[in-house]
Amino acid sequence: MLGLSLASRRGQRLRILCLGAHSDDIEIGCGATILQLATQRPRPDFRWVVWSAAGTRGDEAGRGARSFLGSAAAKAVRIHTFRDGYFPAQFAEIKDAFENLASEFEPDVVFTHARDDRHQDHRVVSDLTWNTFRNALILEYEIPKWDGDFGRPNLYVPASAAIARRKVRALLSAFGSQRSKDWFSADTFLGLMRLRGMECRAGAGNAEAFYARKITVPV
Repeated sequence: MLGLSLASRRGQRLRILCLGAHSDDIEIGCGATILQLATQRPRPDFRWVVWSAAGTRGDEAGRGARSFLGSAAAKAVRIHTFRDGYFPAQFAEIKDAFENLASEFEPDVVFTHARDDRHQDHRVVSDLTWNTFRNALILEYEIPKWDGDFGRPNLYVPASAAIARRKVRALLSAFGSQRSKDWFSADTFLGLMRLRGMECRAGAGNAEAFYARKITVPV
């Protein structure tokens, strides 16, 4: 199903929307998958939206996107400055921004936060993704954190050892403000990819996992 859904269609550019509440969410949740999609020919048309990234975090958001998209980041990235931790209280304003985004870009695939993520900002982004982009394949990624809210994903994207290491190097390089956090480490990111790789029997032993709640398979 994934191969059918994420392959470029008869030479057309795949339109991919990446959504993250904070400046490192996209890279953590689906960075290895994005690195692989970015090598497709024709290259997908990416949009990369971070909803809360002010000051230093805004600079890191741009640096992180460039690490994964290369020169395409100049066109793809949009950074908002909604207040971190207060998304439920800013719901109407964020919804307006979602609607503006939908009027400008119609994605084939959307990467977003998991519906059952315990972080309030993440849940708002996930809910608005489903409200706004009803014609796209929506894949919900997972973020390791203190809340311990991992579930049982049902879709996996295998990654080579080289891609897994490249993802982790980019994370540690781009997000200096997060390196003091005990969970923000190579061990965490590589360990999660190894665990998901084991679950799907990935050839190289690494994978990213997603929740795919609705999939249409063309036959």
